[in-house]
Amino acid sequence: MAGNDHAPIIGIDLGTTYCCVGVWQHDHVEIIANDQGTRTTPSYVAFTDSKRLIGDAAKNQVARNPTNTVFDTKRLIGRRFTDESVQNDIKLWPFKVISGPGDKPMVAVQYRGKEKQFTAEEISSMLLIKMKEIAEAYLGTSIKDAVVTVPACSTDSQRQGTRDAGVIAGLNVIRIVSEPTAAAMAYGLDKKARFDDDYVLVFDLGGGTFDVSLLCMCKPDGIFEVIATAGDTHLGGEDFDNRMVNHFVREFKRKNKKNISDNPRALRRLRTACEKAKRTLSSTAQTTIEIDCLYEGIDFYSTITRAMFEELNMDLFRKCMEPVEMCLKDAKVDKSTVLDVVLVGGSSRIPRIQQLLQDFFDGKELCKSINPDEAVAYGAAVQGAILDRKCANSRIIQDILLVDAIPLSLGLETDGGAMNVLFRRNSNIPNRKTVTLSTDSDNQTSILIRVYEGEGTRTCDNHLLGEFEFCDIPPAPKGAPQITVSLGIDADGILEVSAEDETTGQKKKVILNKRFYFTR
Repeated sequence: MAGNDHAPIIGIDLGTTYCCVGVWQHDHVEIIANDQGTRTTPSYVAFTDSKRLIGDAAKNQVARNPTNTVFDTKRLIGRRFTDESVQNDIKLWPFKVISGPGDKPMVAVQYRGKEKQFTAEEISSMLLIKMKEIAEAYLGTSIKDAVVTVPACSTDSQRQGTRDAGVIAGLNVIRIVSEPTAAAMAYGLDKKARFDDDYVLVFDLGGGTFDVSLLCMCKPDGIFEVIATAGDTHLGGEDFDNRMVNHFVREFKRKNKKNISDNPRALRRLRTACEKAKRTLSSTAQTTIEIDCLYEGIDFYSTITRAMFEELNMDLFRKCMEPVEMCLKDAKVDKSTVLDVVLVGGSSRIPRIQQLLQDFFDGKELCKSINPDEAVAYGAAVQGAILDRKCANSRIIQDILLVDAIPLSLGLETDGGAMNVLFRRNSNIPNRKTVTLSTDSDNQTSILIRVYEGEGTRTCDNHLLGEFEFCDIPPAPKGAPQITVSLGIDADGILEVSAEDETTGQKKKVILNKRFYFTR
């Protein structure tokens, strides 16, 4: 698959807190700056009485307009409104999230004097439009095709939701790539000489998601193969900010006998100060929080040390080490054989997290040679160039082959609610598997096919991706009909299910996540 005849294929990192866009030009990747001159754009969308603001303009006015400024919506993609993680996030967001059709979360804002409701995919599409416009302004041509990244542990629904956001934005998303895999490609191009297969662990801790991927990089053959992946699609810098915000809300209440929890404007100003303090604490041992007239005319002044910040978040920091162990265990690779540990994502700059990671790897120096904020977009742009026929003759990328893996096992429900696994976690993609089902009673004319993802031996412990009924089976004794069910995963990690009656030739095919948005 390749781009159109006139424009290159861009690479977009659609992040929880920041977005970034890159393009392959003149045998290298150019990370494109926005109209503010910065190479990353805040993942904020704001609605006012007269217009819609995206990026820096939206974030700059958030304290004045907190209930109509939307952020973190990547955490809603592919989830249900009733999910515990969604309900926990709603308590912290100043904007309103309500339940829509099919239990889909909807963001409700006031826009041009009326209440408007948007899905997370629609909000994400606005960010993609912004990235598209940034690239078009730089390249001087219209852009149609893009490679977009997602967290490695994204579920089927979250990957399809990202693709849907691209469609809404008017982009042809020709490939979805896992974020740490993209970062590994950026790292791989930076390494000039390797003689053997190298195991590289990518530790990607961003604003809202966390991934660990182990890759085998065969430099002579140009193969980037994902051996194992693990992580948490709901863990990142935003959670560290939340701990600080809650800490200072309690301190303000203790000092002034007033609770600011129900004041969106005060909470937003406090959150902005906490975000800044978190970044400062990566390079200094102590910093201050100073906010004039935070609440009811009361000024707020406090200090926080790096030690206090670490104490507030230590359980979350330690939680980041669990997927590292799981990833190596799944791959059956000893940590001593890992050549490099590559840091990606802004939150990977936190000194305590780096120390825990370095201790885990027995003092190994961590790789900081690539920009953690830009590495994912860099790799996405490389993948775009690989798919673009106009770049086929580039000596740098012509031999690169990306082999990705699925983050969760996939299978069908069988008798008694057992999980019949067709794809084990970390199976390579693209891939396809088939299984033959039959009836369990005489003259049965339909079979309900349920598809799950997860690691439990019983489907009740896993996540229902979707279901459909295969009907019009000719009456026959039980066990006689032969229904062949095929599960296919494309290069984007998106699932397609088809079923065929071998006797009658009747077929049915469905991309489950286009109809169902069930996930954990």
